[in-house]
Amino acid sequence: MGARTDTRKKMLLSTVDLLRERGAAGVTVDAILARGQSPRGSVYYHFPGGRTEIMTESLAMAGDAIGAIIESSATEGPVSALRRFGAFWSKSLHDSDFRAGCPVVSVAVGGSTDDQQLRPIVAEIFARWHRALVDALVADGIGEDRAGRLATMAVAAIEGAVILCRVEQSTRPLDEVIVELESLIGSNPKPQR
Repeated sequence: MGARTDTRKKMLLSTVDLLRERGAAGVTVDAILARGQSPRGSVYYHFPGGRTEIMTESLAMAGDAIGAIIESSATEGPVSALRRFGAFWSKSLHDSDFRAGCPVVSVAVGGSTDDQQLRPIVAEIFARWHRALVDALVADGIGEDRAGRLATMAVAAIEGAVILCRVEQSTRPLDEVIVELESLIGSNPKPQR
């Protein structure tokens, strides 16, 4: 039982890595098998729905992992959430020698029919990240409407910065975005208690 679970998990993690490095169009069953060093029969044994099922589960796993980072740090306030989100991406970029970006974004920008089927999952993931930031901002005294706009800007700016970091082979864009977002959020007048 343990070996079966390990093969399945290895295939999911391999898919996430491929999404991060190649984008959704670069994720094929053969690439997943090669990356995870898994036997061909394991695909349909573990994922009867084939590539679509592997992609769906891998995307959800990646979204949950990143969402958990945002949600856990958001309890410490929005600036902490931004810093932890930025630190996560900085480490991820360095660890991959700037070859790996966001697996969720790779599906969001993919143009194939298969990728379009995954768009509702992508929307749910981004909504979860957005909600965690909104909640942290509201708890910090920012009104709901402005918190929504700031959370949208934060997610968009950080994800865009990750793309720029890959191009520049530097975390400078991400570092600058985090500093400016912190400044913007930190300038919010706190309500009197």
